[in-house]
Amino acid sequence: MSLMPIRQRGVRRIDASEILFLSGNGGTVGILKSVKPRMVFIGTPDEEEIVMFLEKEDLIVISAFDEGPDIEKGIKCMGYLLREMESPIVVLPDNHPTSKRLKMVVAVGDSVRLDCNITPGTHPEQDILCTCNELSGVKLSSTENGVLIEGHIDNLKLDKL
Repeated sequence: MSLMPIRQRGVRRIDASEILFLSGNGGTVGILKSVKPRMVFIGTPDEEEIVMFLEKEDLIVISAFDEGPDIEKGIKCMGYLLREMESPIVVLPDNHPTSKRLKMVVAVGDSVRLDCNITPGTHPEQDILCTCNELSGVKLSSTENGVLIEGHIDNLKLDKL
């Protein structure tokens, strides 16, 4: 189902069985709710583990560096791994060669800024996420029943998870 574009600021409902896709030229972002309080473990380059405590309304945001049905399927799979299988998030050190090969990156929390000027997979801070140029500058914030989107988005799609 297609939704109306967002020019400045808008709230979109997302329930436990849904994912909201934002797409731009060369990138797709999937947004789902945590659904219940949970811990997310984040492995960092300095061999520490950060624990993020999520509330049920917090966001799991996945950014992929391509678009289309196969990318959306991959984002759904990553969302399932994080939310249902409780997979940890791994952060790479700066200049790690694998960051050039990443197809998707993840951020979790109550607020996430999308930015095209960061190296994928190298930010343990969960308030910033690498994305394509067209989605850069968008801010996502959790609401009780959905997500507040601030910025310019032309392509939104709500889908079943």
